Amino acid sequence: MIELIDDIGHLTTSGIFSLDGQDFEVENNVWIVGSATEVVVIDAPHSAPEIVSAIGDRRVLAIVATHGHNDHINAAVALREAVGAPVLLHSADLPLWREVYGSDGVEPDGELVDGDVVHAGPVSLSVIHTPGHTPGGCCLYSADRHLLFSGDTLFKGGPGATGRSWSDFPTIIESIRGRLLTLPSETRVLTGHGDETLIADEAPHLEEWIDRGH
Repeated sequence: MIELIDDIGHLTTSGIFSLDGQDFEVENNVWIVGSATEVVVIDAPHSAPEIVSAIGDRRVLAIVATHGHNDHINAAVALREAVGAPVLLHSADLPLWREVYGSDGVEPDGELVDGDVVHAGPVSLSVIHTPGHTPGGCCLYSADRHLLFSGDTLFKGGPGATGRSWSDFPTIIESIRGRLLTLPSETRVLTGHGDETLIADEAPHLEEWIDRGH
């Protein structure tokens, strides 16, 4: 685990993203947010044991899924069983969740709702619903730390992919324009895959993304 700042830990896991009958090898970021005693885990991809090892002996308050693609939730149930924490997901992504877990009859424990706050030790994370990559995609924002956990909504270099089922390019552009690029320019964007970025570095390129996406 790489410690970024006192309250944020980072782990990368590897596995398969499956959608529309195709499989892709991917690396996912797992963010562990909180304190020396209690944390929230943002996304649970591929390997519950690796995530459990990174958590250590800290109490897990919640497992937050930024969206319902399998590469963000396929270790969520095993992690829930290991650490005894609830899994939270926006209700609009339940169909995607059920593509992974439907045959087992396993459901998330609670909903992410726009405007709600998830508490992770000393860190308060506001839920921002940002549909487009998926209908229920969400970001988590810490205003006092100028941190945004963007899932697959915003990356270094542009928006998340929208070329497959459950996604829509105009919707993700509107989410980014109206919900994310309005945040302070110094906000660090900690993504679901790849390197972090800043709102200041992404905001000037919105029109380029729109032109590229048409």
